[in-house]
Amino acid sequence: MNTPAHLLIGAAVMGRKGNLTVVGAAMIGALLPDLSLYLLAGSALYVFGIPPQIVFDELYFSEAWQTIFAIDNSFVVWGCLFALGLWRGVPWAVALTGAALLHLCLDFPLHHDDGRAHFWPLSGWIFESPLSYWDRDHGAMWLAPIEAFLATLAALALWQRRFGWGMLMLVTALLVMEIWVVRQWLFFFTDS
Repeated sequence: MNTPAHLLIGAAVMGRKGNLTVVGAAMIGALLPDLSLYLLAGSALYVFGIPPQIVFDELYFSEAWQTIFAIDNSFVVWGCLFALGLWRGVPWAVALTGAALLHLCLDFPLHHDDGRAHFWPLSGWIFESPLSYWDRDHGAMWLAPIEAFLATLAALALWQRRFGWGMLMLVTALLVMEIWVVRQWLFFFTDS
């Protein structure tokens, strides 16, 4: 699932009974499982000038990168942190870690050959789903519109909560980014 959709859905679900702080924490939590990819790929591409083909065909699948992805995409790690947040009764921590877990639950069935070791440190196993949110050869042509629809519903829910102009603009920007990314996946980015 695309990151803007994760942020919108995570904030709508985990921030539904909260204030702006809780919603913001949910957005941060929804981002955290993808943050390492942005930092690693961004620095490789724009700081070190490594060609995209090497970044996404080699470095992405390297042991070092996959280890980082396993840690920040671990149901075990996020589940323990979520349990700690619940036990301590800290609403922003529950929203942050719950949104990260929701992110993982949405990603798990939507990565065909680019999944993560979601059960680290207990296992290095990577589920290879028959579905992919971006790969047209594995259902993206019908999954991407569903994703965009869910992101739109989440944006509508967030708009209705009237958190102010700042949040309205952020939610609108995220929805525009989601629709733009879905368009890119569907019409331009394909192996076929």
